[in-house]
Amino acid sequence: MHSWHLSHSPRTLAAGAALATATLAVGLLAPAAHAAPATPSAASPAAVAAPDIPVANVKAHLAQLQQIANANGGNRAHGRSGYRASLDYVKGKLDAAGFATSVQQFSSSGATGYNLIADWPGGDISQTVMAGAHLDSVTAGPGINDNGSGSAGILETALAVSRAQLKPDKHLRFAWWGAEELGMVGSRYYVNSLAGADRSKISGYLNFDMIGSPNPGYFVYDDDPTLEKVFKDYFATLSIPTEIETEGDGRSDHAPFKNAGIPVGGLFSGADYTKTSAQAQKWGGSVGQEFDACYHASCDTSSNIDTTALDHNSDAIAYALWQLAAAGGTTPPDPGSSFENTTDLTVPDSPGPAVTSSITVSGRTGNAPATLKVAVNAVHTYSGDLVIDLIGPSGRSYRLHNSSSDSTPDINTTYTVNASSEAANGTWKLKLQDKGPQDTGYLDSWKLTF
Repeated sequence: MHSWHLSHSPRTLAAGAALATATLAVGLLAPAAHAAPATPSAASPAAVAAPDIPVANVKAHLAQLQQIANANGGNRAHGRSGYRASLDYVKGKLDAAGFATSVQQFSSSGATGYNLIADWPGGDISQTVMAGAHLDSVTAGPGINDNGSGSAGILETALAVSRAQLKPDKHLRFAWWGAEELGMVGSRYYVNSLAGADRSKISGYLNFDMIGSPNPGYFVYDDDPTLEKVFKDYFATLSIPTEIETEGDGRSDHAPFKNAGIPVGGLFSGADYTKTSAQAQKWGGSVGQEFDACYHASCDTSSNIDTTALDHNSDAIAYALWQLAAAGGTTPPDPGSSFENTTDLTVPDSPGPAVTSSITVSGRTGNAPATLKVAVNAVHTYSGDLVIDLIGPSGRSYRLHNSSSDSTPDINTTYTVNASSEAANGTWKLKLQDKGPQDTGYLDSWKLTF
């Protein structure tokens, strides 16, 4: 993560990046309508469980980055030999694993910088899910937590994609950014290099900057509710409470994506803010001490890592990408994902009152999904006279079916509702009203699938 204390402003640095002399080697995406934020596939019968990411492998990458820094003046900073050696190490691993890699060049502060982009073959490129981390350190030290940790975490996740020979529905792209410590120069250049139609094909960008802090917290970006929920759901399975990430707002590589209107999410384990007593009670560690006392210092070495935090966050990266890429497989859906009411409910003929049927949901975590499925089976002589609404636990109403001139009988339809602003747990209601005379009918059943 770059510091607030910079000798050049982000505006000046962005202008410098615009003078880049070379462009991305991989072809840009073809035009398309703006893609919706990437959504989890947990309710899909074809969802594949994410693998456990071996933390020993992640730490082995960190050891390599430490050795590279040791051999190159003690750092891996922009414009220095240690940065290019770091990029070559990561690229070599990805090339051997079957990724299509490309190196994007830009200029900043009188030196050439490099971004590394790695695409996993296959998947719908009009729905591209990206994971990124900055690979550069500050000049003061090797930058093993900031940001070898994020770089190693996404590298090992990418290698896990290859080991699994994953066949995701959406396209997967990984990125390692240069010159983040000078004001997100590399990621800003990448985003600015994309045409508007190409940006719209990135359905979500996930950023990982410092995920192994030695006095760690568990912070989740709250910029996009769908992406936030994926991470919060994962940590809920570990019974680890999370907090909204605020320390790094605007200070890392998600900022250029967010400014371009691309949904962003990510994880963070803390930098130079101090841990409160409430946070220490939740997560352990030292009260009143910085999350990373070696932030931007020479002591940010391979010993400046909390293995448990690195492990949990690396596994969370894999979980999120497997969910968001909606990979095909054989794992059955969560057995607690569906809730149904099969009690018949008479719908009075017009001008009778509206009637409601209730389903109480419990045992879920976080909010409902943006793709809540509402299956309605109503037996009715004239479906065009029916008005049907879903009412969330907050009391908000979502129109499912309007009255119309449709003279066909019955409704047996599954509707998709963006209910991501609703808590999943609570009482949901289906409201039905007959708006025309001379009808008979009843609600046979309805079901919610999360």
